[in-house]
Amino acid sequence: MTTLIESDEHRALRAAVSAFARNRAHHGDHGALWQEAAKLGYIGVNLPQEYGGGGGGITELSLILEELGAAGNPLLMMIVSPAICGTVIARFGTDAQKREWLPALADGSRLMAFGITEPDAGSNSHRIATTARRDGASGDWLLTGRKVFVSGVDIADATLVVGRTEDARTGRLKPCLFIVPRDAPGFTRRAIDMELDSVERQFELALDDVRLPAEALVGDEDAGLLQLFAGLNPERVMTAAFAIGMGRHALARAVAYARERIVWNTPIGAHQAIAHPLAQAHIELELARLMMQKAARLYDAGDDAGAGEAANMAKYAAGEACVKAVDQAVHTLGGNGLTREFGLARLITASRVARIAPVSREMILNYVSHQTLGLPKSY
Repeated sequence: MTTLIESDEHRALRAAVSAFARNRAHHGDHGALWQEAAKLGYIGVNLPQEYGGGGGGITELSLILEELGAAGNPLLMMIVSPAICGTVIARFGTDAQKREWLPALADGSRLMAFGITEPDAGSNSHRIATTARRDGASGDWLLTGRKVFVSGVDIADATLVVGRTEDARTGRLKPCLFIVPRDAPGFTRRAIDMELDSVERQFELALDDVRLPAEALVGDEDAGLLQLFAGLNPERVMTAAFAIGMGRHALARAVAYARERIVWNTPIGAHQAIAHPLAQAHIELELARLMMQKAARLYDAGDDAGAGEAANMAKYAAGEACVKAVDQAVHTLGGNGLTREFGLARLITASRVARIAPVSREMILNYVSHQTLGLPKSY
């Protein structure tokens, strides 16, 4: 039963973050919001205490992101910088990498982006074509390839890039992770023109024989998949938190409107045609949160396999619940739902991101059907 009920500490954290986010609109200044959140220990709450973090886990970090989103002030880079990159470096990085990056990621002074998706690979990470090869006796790495839909590269100090190296024993390519500084020669970016109202921009990256020192490799060259999924599971949990927060924000706006909007001398929220869909949206968001909490706690407990299944389910459930909540919120407000004054129309596009990224709902259904149900693959 204790796994279903938040501790007093978590409830207090949730209340503190909610109050912080609601009192700091910042007029779109996400940089200032990020810095203030970092000073309060929110950004690095999941990172080790010995490197300036809070010593918590993805459970606490996802709670914080959810409440920021519920207040209408989500920070997308929380998914990327502390959750993916910070986690991978904390678990697998060298002592030097931990000393260089973790304190800066925790206090908000530095950001790290994450590059995995490629133009021709899509959801098939086994087809990643970005390759890394050693440059003779120097021990340097030369990284070549392309990445797309990489968030926040323009504000990040480096990008954690997923590449592939050749296994000397089998000749097969295996995934590896490299820290690529933003000013590395041969490392260029191009902003993608998105019809998405988001402060964080999306980029296409080109890596043309980017020379990296040997110490740019994160972790063991032979443990790439383990290290990769150590970052992808938190990514799914945090995407769920992002979606749940967005859905809660939209739902709160709709509920407030339904209480106040009077038609034929009655608040529209008194009518079941309005009230029931809003109640259903609330139920689905709460159910998604339960799975998100399960996934986060499994991950924090070190159960990577269990967390993988739960994180995928949480991301799926949260994405669906978010889209439905936003759609119902806009519909509740009618024409007002499409005005800038109420700020809901922009969420129509944003809510779909959780269905698409970082992995589509169809690929999650594939994962569950194959890994959980044991059904055969069609590919």
